[in-house]
Formats: sequence, C-alpha cells, structure tokens
Amino acid sequence: MAENGEGLGTVPEHERILQEIESTDTACVGPTLRSVYDDQPNAHKKFMEKLDACIRNHDKEIEKMCNFHHQGFVDAITELLKVRTDAEKLKVQVTDTNRKFQDAGKEVIVQTEDIIRCRIQQRNITTVVEKLQLCLPVLEMYSKLKEQMSAKRYYSALKTMEQLENVYFPRVSQYRFCQLMIENLPKLREDIKEISMSDLKDFLESIRKHSDKIGETAMKQAQQQKTFSVALQKQNRVQFGKNMHFNDRIPEERNEVELKRAFEEEDENEEEGDEETFENYYRKQRKKQARLVLQPQSNMGYGFPVNRLFDLLFEIRDQYNETLLKKWAGVFRDIFEEDNYSPIPIVNEEEYKVVISKFPFQDPDLEKQSFPKKFPMSQSVPHIYIQVKEFIYASLKFSESLHRSSTEIDDMLRKSTNLLLTRTLSSCLLNLIRKPHIGLTELVQIIINTTHLEQACRYLEDFITNITNISQETVHTTRLYGLSTFKDARHAAEGEIYTKLNQKIDEFVQLADYDWTMSEPDGRASGYLMDLINFLRSIFQVFTHLPGKVAQTACMSACQHLSTSLMQMLLDSELKQISMGAVQQFNLDVIQCELFASSEPVPGFQGDTLQLAFIDLRQLLDLFMVWDWSTYLADYGQPASKYLRVNPNTALTLLEKMKDTSKKNNIFAQFRKNDRDKQKLIETVVKQLRSLVNGMSQHT
Repeated sequence: MAENGEGLGTVPEHERILQEIESTDTACVGPTLRSVYDDQPNAHKKFMEKLDACIRNHDKEIEKMCNFHHQGFVDAITELLKVRTDAEKLKVQVTDTNRKFQDAGKEVIVQTEDIIRCRIQQRNITTVVEKLQLCLPVLEMYSKLKEQMSAKRYYSALKTMEQLENVYFPRVSQYRFCQLMIENLPKLREDIKEISMSDLKDFLESIRKHSDKIGETAMKQAQQQKTFSVALQKQNRVQFGKNMHFNDRIPEERNEVELKRAFEEEDENEEEGDEETFENYYRKQRKKQARLVLQPQSNMGYGFPVNRLFDLLFEIRDQYNETLLKKWAGVFRDIFEEDNYSPIPIVNEEEYKVVISKFPFQDPDLEKQSFPKKFPMSQSVPHIYIQVKEFIYASLKFSESLHRSSTEIDDMLRKSTNLLLTRTLSSCLLNLIRKPHIGLTELVQIIINTTHLEQACRYLEDFITNITNISQETVHTTRLYGLSTFKDARHAAEGEIYTKLNQKIDEFVQLADYDWTMSEPDGRASGYLMDLINFLRSIFQVFTHLPGKVAQTACMSACQHLSTSLMQMLLDSELKQISMGAVQQFNLDVIQCELFASSEPVPGFQGDTLQLAFIDLRQLLDLFMVWDWSTYLADYGQPASKYLRVNPNTALTLLEKMKDTSKKNNIFAQFRKNDRDKQKLIETVVKQLRSLVNGMSQHT
C-alpha cells in the first residue's frame, strides 16, 4: 500500500520534470535531472519508464503527423519529378537563347566597331580637310611662283617669295613640304640672280652691237632737248605772267619728282637681291664698251681686212677641240679604271647632298628610304657628268675670243659636246665593255650607268642653254646625241652579257663527268649541274636591276644554250656507247633544268615559255625512258604528235649508241629470252629509223 502511494506521488513529479525538460532551455536541464536522483530510491527507474512512455507517445504523434502529411509529400515529390523534365527543357532553352544572344551580340559588336571606325575616319577626314584648306593657299602661291619662274616674270616671283615667307609659310611651318619649300627658296633666288645676270650680259652685248645707233639716237634727243630749252627760255622772257605761273608749277613738279623718288627708294629698299652687284657690273661693262668704241672694228686691225685671220682661228679652234677630245679620252679611261662598278653607298644626308650636287639624280622612292642607302649608279657616273661640263667650259673659253654671236657659240658648243659623246665617250665605253676582266656584274652596272647618263643629257642641254642663253626651242639649235650614244653602248653591253653568260655555262658543262656505261643512276642530279644552276640563280638576282626585257632575254638565252650544250653532249661523235642507266642519270639532270626554268628565276615570262627551251631534250628522253617507239613511228610527221620535236636523226644516233652498249653487255646473255627480245626490238627500230631518215633525205 505504501509502494502504491509512493508511486502515485512520484508520477506528477515526473510529469513536471518532463514538462520542464521539454519546455526549459538546455542550460537548465542539469538541475532538473539532478532532482530525479535526489528523490526516492526507485525514482530513477520510474522516471525512465515514464520517459519511455512519453517518448512512445511522441513517436505515435510523429507517426500520426507523418501519416497525415505523407500523401502531400509524395505529391510534392511527384510534382518535382514532373518539373525536373520541364526544368531541363527550360535550361536547354535558356542556354540556346543565351547562345543566340551572344551571336547576335557579336554582330552588334562588329557593327559598333565599324561605326566607331567610320566615325574615327570621318573625324580624320574632317581634320585632313581643315589642314588641306590651310595648306591649299600655300600650295597655290607656290604653284604661282613656279608659273612666274617658267614665264620669266622674276620681279613678280620675288614678290611672291616675300609673301610666302612673311604670310603663308608661318601658318604651315610644321609640315615637311613647307620646310622643303623654305629650303628651296634660296636656290630659286640664286637662279633668279644668275638669270638676271645673264640677261644683263645679253643686254650689254646688244648695246655693244648697236652702240652706233644708240649714240646717234642719244645725240638727236640731246639736240632736241637743247632746242626745246632755248625756245622755252625765249618764251619765258616774253610772257612774264606765264613765267610766274610756270614758276609756280615748278615747286609742284619738283615735289612730285621728289615724292616719286622717295617711293622708288622705298621700293628699292624693300626689294631683295644684289642691286649693288648688278650696278657695279653694269658700270664696269659700260666703261669697257666706251673704251671699245674708240677701237677699230674687229674685221679691220689698222684698216686692213682680217677675214683670213679669223678663218685661221676657226681651223685652230677645230684642232684645239681635237686636242681636248684626246685629253678627255684619257680622263674617261682613268675614270673607268678607278670605278668599282657597284652602287654608291651613302650613310647620311651630307653624303647624299654631295652626290646630288655633282649629278642631277631624282628618285622619290630613294629619298623616302632611311639611311644607309645606295644610289643605283656607280662612282663613274657623277665623275663623267662633271668632266663633260668641264669639257664644255674648256671649249667655251676658246670660242669666246672669236667675236661670234651667242647663237654661233651655242652651236659650236653643242657640236663639240656631241663629238665628245658620240666619238670619245662612246669609244671608251665600247673598249671598256670588251675588256676581258669585265665580268657579268660589271656589265650589269655599266648598263645601269649608261641609263642614268642618258637621262642626264637633258641637263647638259640646259647647262649649255644657261651659258649661251639660247633657248632650245630655237629652230637651228643642235641637239645632243646622248640618246643614241648610250643606247649603242647599252646594246653592246647586253650582247657581251649574253656571250659571257654562255661562256660561263660552257665552263660548267666542261666539268661534266658522266659514266656513260653505268648500269644504274646515282639517284640525284650531277654536281656540276647543281653548281651551274646555283650560279644562274645568283647572277639572275643581280639582273633584277636591269630593264625587264634584257633580263628575260639573258635568261632565255642561257636556258637555250644550256639545252643545246646538253643535247650536243649526248650526240657527240666521240661518245660511242650510252647505257640505259646513263640516260636515266642524264634525265635527272634535265629535270633539274626544268625545275629551274619553272621557278621563274627572272619575272615576266608568260606561262611555261622558259621551260620550252628544254622541250627537245624532254621529248627525246621521254621517248627513251618510256621506250614508246611504236607511238613515235606511227605519229611521226603529225602536228599533234607526242614526240613532235624529236628528230629521227637524233633518235637514230642515240639509239645506235645504246645498241652497241646492249650488245657488249649481253654477250653471255644471248640465251635469255628477254635480252634477245630487247635486242631484236632495238635492231628493228634502228632499221625503221634508217628507212625514215633515208626517205627524208631523198625527199629533200
């Protein structure tokens, strides 16, 4: 009874403890559990039973709760499984949409970049237009200056230069073309000075020629002025009033004269140039002319005619020119001997200007290149040009003392220069070209040199024109024959190139050492031929500086000569036997020749034009390599024959040499059927070829 009472008392206590455990924070659970052990002795066991019962109740509630929500959970899982498929489809669609957006975005990016590029170009074009609008007035003024120089309006040209320097150039001074114009102005001023001095000389010469008429006119005008002054003085005495009125006008006229003089002095101060130099020269020459007026005429020394004396002077002049020609022949020979026949190297602007000052060379492409660079001609070209000018000076020095007109002196200078070019220089060039030590490289440089000398002839004509002041447009003016002179020298050099190139090919071919009885080929081309092809490649690279037709002709000539030399080697009468292995080895060499021809060693050939140089060899070797005698004999004489270029005589000669070799090698093989058949075939073909050759000779 006591136990039951004790149990009833502990149950509410245990429920209270369980409620505290369930509802209390975990930090306070410890004291609550300790009370279980502090109570009655069996309280722990009963508490555990009560705890198990409580746990079971909770499990039942959880189970009920799970049973209640299970169907919803299953439905949710089912829905998730259905959504999974849709999610994968959505993922694919999203990926595809993203890819399409990316692709569309690329086009947009490209178009955007194009728009940006176009806008940049538009901005650049606008900037260029603005700069051009700024530069156009400068260019127009400079063009106007050139036109004024061409029209010989030198005073206007000086004024235009002044405007360019003070107004236009400061606006565009940062551009390179402006700097070039600025650098060119001093030269133009110097040209104006030289031309003005030349005009002054001609003016003084014309004054000297017509001094008698000028003096007569001056004397008449002086007499008229004196008569007018006397009449004016008489009139002034009679009419006092008019005299007063006249005197009133004198200060006015004097003021106008002084004002005009002031303006003239101001203009003179503003003008640029060497007025003092011209004035002093004018005064000096006029004094000389005044002295010459008192001397007798040139065709009378003390009243006696001197025409025969002048005829003698003309003969002496001709002899003097001959002496000059002989002297300059030695000068030209020395120049050619000292030349290294290689382009002139230049490392800086100073060296470039030195060469340009000696020889009139213009090449915009060369000017744009950076240093170091090379002129295309060798050192002899500017030296020759300078010596021709020196010859003109020497010839002029003698002619000036003959009292001839400028036109006659101009004609004499041009004729003397033509003799120097067509006889002396041409002879020196031809002798140089034919010298044994002049190789292919030197000949190429000589051709280039003659081209530039030919182009410089027009500058020599301008040089003579500037000396004599006789325009080249004058009907009787003699032209320089530099064109024909240098063209003949160039043709001679080209012919020498073809000859020396063929000689070089012959030297290589002489090194050929074929084993004409070999049984098998070496498998590679012969060494001598590879050396020859390498030589031709290197020399044709040098030919790139030549005119296109010259290089092409040289290349075609070399290939044809090589083909002919190889054919002659096969058909040499001293060669008695040729084996099939030797023919195969020879075919390897011809293949290398064809490969060289197809590699376009010189540009400009149409299609396989260069390979046709070896067509005779190719068809002949193909015939022997394939052993296609039935086709050759059947199609011979037909325009579409496969072996149209194979001559029966050539084929017969080569086949007989192979027949002899076949007999020699098959003395002990006559019992083998294949060898016997081959020997019979060769003999049959030889007979047919002989009959074909005999028929051709009878027909001829």
